Amino acid sequence: MDSIIAMLPLIMAAIEGKIHVGLAAVGSGIGIGLLGMKAAEATGRNPGAAGNVLTISIILAALIEGIVFFAIFLAN
Repeated sequence: MDSIIAMLPLIMAAIEGKIHVGLAAVGSGIGIGLLGMKAAEATGRNPGAAGNVLTISIILAALIEGIVFFAIFLAN
C-alpha cells in the first residue's frame, strides 16, 4: 500500500499531459455527433438543400477535428 502511495505522484505526472487531449477528443466527438444530427435534420426538412448542408457539415467537421490536433500538438 505504501508503494502505491509513493508512486502516486509519478502516475499523476504521467497522466497530467494527457488529460486535456482526452477531453478535447470527447468534446469534438460530441460536437461532430451534434453536427451530424442537425445536418440530418436539416436535410430531412429541406431535401433540396442536401448538397449545401453536406458541404457545410464536412467543413465544420474538419474544423472540429482540428481542436483535437491542437491538443495533441500542445501535449508534446
